[in-house]
Amino acid sequence: MDPVRNPYAPGAGQRPPELAGRDRELQQFEIVLERVARGRPERSMVVTGLRGVGKTVLLNTFKSMAMQRLWGTGKIEARPDQSIRRPVAAALHMAVRELAPRHRAPERIEEFLGVLKAFAMRDPSAAKGTSHWSPAIDVPAGRGRADSGDLEIDLTELFVDAAGVATDLGVGIALFIDEMQDVQAPDVSALCAACHELSQSGGPLIVVGAGLPHLPSVLSASKSYSERLFRYARIDRLDRDAADLALIAPAESEGVEFTQDALDALYVAADGYPYFVQAYGKVAWDLALRSPITADDIRVSAPEAEEELAVGFFGSRYERATPAERDYMHAMAAIGDEPVATAEVAEGLGRKPSSLSPARDSLIKKGLIYSAERGLIAFTVPHFGKFLRSQPV
Repeated sequence: MDPVRNPYAPGAGQRPPELAGRDRELQQFEIVLERVARGRPERSMVVTGLRGVGKTVLLNTFKSMAMQRLWGTGKIEARPDQSIRRPVAAALHMAVRELAPRHRAPERIEEFLGVLKAFAMRDPSAAKGTSHWSPAIDVPAGRGRADSGDLEIDLTELFVDAAGVATDLGVGIALFIDEMQDVQAPDVSALCAACHELSQSGGPLIVVGAGLPHLPSVLSASKSYSERLFRYARIDRLDRDAADLALIAPAESEGVEFTQDALDALYVAADGYPYFVQAYGKVAWDLALRSPITADDIRVSAPEAEEELAVGFFGSRYERATPAERDYMHAMAAIGDEPVATAEVAEGLGRKPSSLSPARDSLIKKGLIYSAERGLIAFTVPHFGKFLRSQPV
């Protein structure tokens, strides 16, 4: 089989050739776009799921859908050690630049850019005596709008003004936030408050976030009304039909087929997780001698796919953990693959739960585990427990 023609794409955030099993979420977002365009009230949207289920791919697809409707769009990736003030400013700058050529009142654009510049430069965290960061906006910074230094006030005013620019054109603005669970707690509060104001005023600006399964609880802890502020979409592994389609459709476009036994073996190996489907499909293609790809081809290629996953998908995350954190994860894996009680982990290590809090909290911050619910923790990566059980303790 020609590796150059291999259609499968196991990459971080890389769109697979066939986006299977996500029709419901795409339809939901299509409705959001249509309702906002018609001036109807609509909630912002949050997509949650484990690593490797395609959250970033879906977020990028949503962004493309908004751009096709001539919306202004901007995207950021949240980091736990960074305020969202500067990234949001850069993203909204990009969104308004997309709208500016079609706006009939250049002074309106300049007025907003002045507010945006003031917002970006008003960074209370900047050390005294240092120069404040200034975006590449060739207008003077405005005064008295989005420049108070209080992020909740400033972000709300900035969003309202950005929505006003979009209203002039009869379109919307969409701000996409990947790894949203990493937004700092005060910034989450400010973001929710700004979205709340927009939902009341009906401004055509929406925030679309993607994050790990505990993101709804992060938002809820910030603002009690967040559960009514966002439309939540939880995505998981693909069902059998969708997983088969993700393999069959790209292969058919290259004149290649799978036997039914091969599809059975691939579903068992990948367990329906989109990243694994692409990883196993890619190696199976490269090692198969001819079409159709058979179950024997899967048996030969599976070890190589598993080795690649062990190094790139699992191993890279495992290496980020300290020895104490690795002990904690091994104890979790020894109990099982479902969410486990923190008390059970402590018992397995022969320690008091309170003494393990630093390791647990650090693993959560690193995005390796999450709090499924009070007292329970789980891995953010599917099959991570299985990987750990194959590693020496």
